[in-house]
Amino acid sequence: MDADEPSHAADGDADLCPTVAEAVVDAMLDRGVDTVFGIPGKQTLPLNRALADRDARFVVARHETAVPHQAWGYAETSDPGAMAATCVVPGPGDTNAMNGLKNALNDCVPLLHLAVETERSVRGGDGIHETPPETYDTVVKENVLVDSPAGAVPAVLEAIRTAREHPQGPVRVGIPKDVLAGRTPQPAVGDRDPSPPPAPPAEAVAEAADLLADAASPVVLAGGGVRRSGASGALRSVAERLDAPVVTTYKGKGTLPETHPLSAGVLCGGASTELRDLLADADVGLVVGSDLDAVATASWSVSMPETLVHVTLDGDDVGFGYETDLGVVADADRFLRALDERLDAASADDERAAAPDRAGAERAESVRAADRKRFAALSGSSGDEGRDGGGDEGHDGGGDNRPLRSVEVLSAVRDAAPEDAIVTADAGGFRLWTLVSFPAAGPRSYVNPGSWATMGTGLPSAIGAKLANPDRDVVALTGDGGLMMCVHELHTLASEGVDVTVVALNNDDYAIISEEASRSYAFPEGAYGWAEAGLDLVAVASGMGLPAERVRERDAVGDAVERARAREGPALVEVVTDPAEPQASEWMTGRRPGE
Repeated sequence: MDADEPSHAADGDADLCPTVAEAVVDAMLDRGVDTVFGIPGKQTLPLNRALADRDARFVVARHETAVPHQAWGYAETSDPGAMAATCVVPGPGDTNAMNGLKNALNDCVPLLHLAVETERSVRGGDGIHETPPETYDTVVKENVLVDSPAGAVPAVLEAIRTAREHPQGPVRVGIPKDVLAGRTPQPAVGDRDPSPPPAPPAEAVAEAADLLADAASPVVLAGGGVRRSGASGALRSVAERLDAPVVTTYKGKGTLPETHPLSAGVLCGGASTELRDLLADADVGLVVGSDLDAVATASWSVSMPETLVHVTLDGDDVGFGYETDLGVVADADRFLRALDERLDAASADDERAAAPDRAGAERAESVRAADRKRFAALSGSSGDEGRDGGGDEGHDGGGDNRPLRSVEVLSAVRDAAPEDAIVTADAGGFRLWTLVSFPAAGPRSYVNPGSWATMGTGLPSAIGAKLANPDRDVVALTGDGGLMMCVHELHTLASEGVDVTVVALNNDDYAIISEEASRSYAFPEGAYGWAEAGLDLVAVASGMGLPAERVRERDAVGDAVERARAREGPALVEVVTDPAEPQASEWMTGRRPGE
């Protein structure tokens, strides 16, 4: 038998060494990577055989664009360092996956991407699906090509370590099919844990503590680094010790549960004027676990506190968009723990412990109250808040015939879903409403893309989240535009029996684009909608094997979500919404209700 003969040995061949594919899978399982998302092809079959023989879970997606987003959702809702793998064919499979790999790279989410490369004997001869391996260099943390058959297991083990090392990220390992199918003995590889993330210098912690302890109105801005480092507990302790409101970025949403009195909201495209004022009016700001990117800060147009302490893993981020008084390159959790200890020690014998109340909870509540007024005015609440108005000229504030607005739907879903349910939110216009109006219960309870902002993530990430958390409810929030970019994964839900409730807000429009086209470029309203060829998501879901129902009234949304959750297996709720509703970026930054 040749060394590169295919993998599945007959009973009489039990004395042969494992195939390379089998050795790779054993190495993955040994490092805790037991779930693989992918689409099988002739090139991947040696790996698929090895996965099946070892009872590792291989989830068959319907399109490679969804595959990394499934692994991304798995990691986002797991403990730091937990991760899944992806497996695709070369060329079209790999290039389709690039979108999700870049999303994971931007969000610092670990995953192992196994790309089955063109066989060595035809490489360079334009073999089927052949693509230069360096094509993927810019969408992953590291890109490795295995040339030597004996190098496969060492490469995979090093890739897992690298993916888990902060800043975390996706690592691609390209292994030719002929290598995977062969029986080349693999070298023994010693354990090597990821290097610990950097600890903050003691003098920097002391300086930050002094600045914050002396502040009259401090504020904390928490980013995705708090989530990735598992620093939510330390964040809460520091915020409470400082009596400082906490604002989060897209990726930091939920790092402080948004029911906490110090939670002030999310800095995003839909952030209210009041939240922006909270940041601008603070005298000292602690930015931790964020690069202060252009997406969160509206290209650095959001005013930051007069004095800024910026803690991040990448020194190039410090001072890039904002002048920084104290920059610290350190892990968010290690910094916050050290800061908390320093503040605690200082307060024990420092007269500043008796300083005037910083009114952190009141400052945070003032932002939330203003936001509630804006939501009420938009949804046509019958209370005083709704009568205060909100600048919705040209739209009826209520009435049974008015289409639902996103904030109404999201409020009903929040009431119907358990508080600890995992919620995954797609990109698109409704995502801003979700960020500002849908309270997240904790750091592993809410998932949405960060600066990459790619659509088509809500449903795939929910699949990954459910497989990582089989005992928790998972709700995927998506718009019709985002869902149509991954609609094939409804069939993955059905075929794999993944118990996810999909709530699809359908306004028959790329409404966030149509609104801007109309407002700024004189296009007619709904220029990029398709109302005349309306999309029937119930029919689509039913045709793929999912129970589904459509609702149009606010009072029916919660009951429909409850019915979907009560079913065994996945289900979809389609909610018809208003394509002409104001966009969060305009509504939340307009005049204050009542003015």
